[in-house]
Amino acid sequence: MKIGFIGLGIMGKPMVRNLLKAGHNVIVYDVVKANVDLMVEAGAEARDSSKAIAEECNTIITMLPNSPHVKTVIMGENGVLEGAKEGTIIIDMSSIAPLASQEVYAACAEKGIKLLDAPVSGGEPKAIDGTLSIMVGGDEDVFNQVYDILMTMGSSAVYCGSIGSGNTTKLANQVIVAVNIAALSEALMLAVKAGVDPNKVFAAIKGGLAGSTVMNAKAPMILDRNFNPGFRIDLHIKDLNNALETGHATGAPMLLTSAVQEMLETLHFDGCGSDDHSAIVKYYEKLANTIVS
Repeated sequence: MKIGFIGLGIMGKPMVRNLLKAGHNVIVYDVVKANVDLMVEAGAEARDSSKAIAEECNTIITMLPNSPHVKTVIMGENGVLEGAKEGTIIIDMSSIAPLASQEVYAACAEKGIKLLDAPVSGGEPKAIDGTLSIMVGGDEDVFNQVYDILMTMGSSAVYCGSIGSGNTTKLANQVIVAVNIAALSEALMLAVKAGVDPNKVFAAIKGGLAGSTVMNAKAPMILDRNFNPGFRIDLHIKDLNNALETGHATGAPMLLTSAVQEMLETLHFDGCGSDDHSAIVKYYEKLANTIVS
């Protein structure tokens, strides 16, 4: 199958590679030429605009930083809607605000174009492995049509409901991850200040009720002081901003999310925005004047 792919960042590049491995003909576009060149070396073809991609492909995947980028790529000048034919399917795998997905969906529907919002969880390692968790909103029959494509990039693809449901599910995921990392950081600092080896604390509790995928992934990074990004603080700030915006729009209380967002904002202004979100521990280290290790 010929698939268009727009957005070749940390996540997009390995996703394209997995589509190529599955035997698809992938045609790519990104504003960063070096990213395009890497994908061409991997076997993809390149075009010079989102419009050009849409003129050639009936299935298009977008993987972009945030809501404004998605709107520009799909609805803007030389965007997808300028080139797409009726019946084209757009799978937006970006993590954006649900209300933005609904706005783009409406613009697509006016031209007979189908849109799914299908954000992912798992970060770069799972994008590389092709084991992303994919959360999908939109028309269920369209989801069924592209399910096999999604499963070349993920280990699960779950239909969550109408348009925007995928991104709402992703925001719920990001809230849980952020609050988990903050709680883990707080607990490890408690251990250090009480004179207990945090490595032993992690080993003792990871198999119990407190254990989680988040803990197993992030505790070793904290204890090794390895803050190389799998998922950057600045990206988590973006996601929690979208979660707070959605919470305010729907009347959902977001007390813990607000608290962790303030931690992340402080770390951003301390120059840690490009660190992995496990660096939330640095917020506690600054307050306690103590390193967790």
